[in-house]
Amino acid sequence: MAAQPGGQPPGVPPVQAAAMHRLKTRAQFQAAMAGGVVSRTAHFALHRLVLPVTEPGSLPDAQGPQALFGVAGGAGDLGGVWMGAMAPKRWARRAVTRNGIKRQVYALAAELAPPQPAAAFVVRLRLAFDRKQYPSAWSEPLRLAVRAELQQLWARASNPRSRP
Repeated sequence: MAAQPGGQPPGVPPVQAAAMHRLKTRAQFQAAMAGGVVSRTAHFALHRLVLPVTEPGSLPDAQGPQALFGVAGGAGDLGGVWMGAMAPKRWARRAVTRNGIKRQVYALAAELAPPQPAAAFVVRLRLAFDRKQYPSAWSEPLRLAVRAELQQLWARASNPRSRP
């Protein structure tokens, strides 16, 4: 028995993952951040904007932020989860550090991708990592620290009793 591409045995349909899109425009980031903070850690904040779901072929009652998150998948299809990462120069001076943090955010979001309602998320770096503790711009200890804190951020967001 040969496995299908993706590791599925023959006869088993491939598992469809929820569509995850990246936020690209300033307006998308601003709208997602206006939704409010749902979780915080020492260095990160997670913002979420829940997007209203409309029936295919129908239009929403009022124009709102959902217009920023439409995709070419059909009328009313918001395309699932939208993800953005912000690492300002104020808190991560080196481009290598900013890019590494953003890569970790997107990779972890894709790994954890629990079934979420249609929503836009922004993970924002809100405090610098100590340069005395992590002197290299993107070392293995820094990568592991960022990953552990992002896992903690998502865990807190998924617990409805936790407060930001």
